[in-house]
Amino acid sequence: MSETSPAPEPAIRFACLLSDRAALAVSGPEAAHFLNNLLTAEIEALAVGVGVPAALLTPQGKIIADMLVFNASDDEPLYLIDVAAGLAEDLARRLMLYRLRSAVTIDRLGPEVGIAVIAGPPAPEGEAHYRFDDPRDAAMGARLIGPRAELAALIPADQATDEAAYHAARISRGLPECGKDFLAQSAFPHEVNLDQLGGVAFRKGCYIGQEVVSRMEHRGTARTRTMIVEMLNGFNVMGGAECRAGDRVLGIGGECAGARGLVPMRIDRLAEALAAGEAIALGGVPVRVIRPDYARFPVDMG
Repeated sequence: MSETSPAPEPAIRFACLLSDRAALAVSGPEAAHFLNNLLTAEIEALAVGVGVPAALLTPQGKIIADMLVFNASDDEPLYLIDVAAGLAEDLARRLMLYRLRSAVTIDRLGPEVGIAVIAGPPAPEGEAHYRFDDPRDAAMGARLIGPRAELAALIPADQATDEAAYHAARISRGLPECGKDFLAQSAFPHEVNLDQLGGVAFRKGCYIGQEVVSRMEHRGTARTRTMIVEMLNGFNVMGGAECRAGDRVLGIGGECAGARGLVPMRIDRLAEALAAGEAIALGGVPVRVIRPDYARFPVDMG
């Protein structure tokens, strides 16, 4: 009788600390209700140990900051917010302004608290850190929030990757981030596919900017969507480059990782360009446009 071969170890896609992310903690008896009334996602129904993408909007419906919100509650309510480091101070300040008499505490956690990402092998459990699956895409593995030094020690040297590997995976999966793929207060949630990723609750009560977002949803007026572009010559393109098809400007690209990038683009103009057989280029570099796997919005790719 032959012995059964052991299952192969999962391939490491990335394992690193993210230097460009920061954490906020919102705690207190009214934490869930407080966040639910401000953010686009459904927070009050979020189970312990689970996360959701979300955003804080202007009254006009533009994204001030996008984030991942995790329910880390134990004996007391606790929500951890994973946000771009460059937006963390402003987000904390805005949350404080809205707090008024709510029974919540808002803390901008210091640089000694880090955020690590691991995809491939199972992310380690531990008493010193929180572990959450990435709520946007199972292929993006787990996020760990805890003391930076201890998180670094959890990643064996022979498994560690640089942050570029994480961003290459994120971009290939079509997951935009504010500050990298679009600017703060420049985009509606639909334009960066937040509604497609479960980050907009259309059946809950009012939140800031809800009227504009709901109108866009129910009238089907979102003409801009974020698409993946793949450089056909393998070149990398600087962020901020125009994506064009002939005389048509489709959108402005974000940062690229490897040979791919994300572009919030006019999908009506994209369909016209593809129907006309026009070449599409980002910063003058020919590209292939790819719709993210999770996308439910219609676009005629020819």
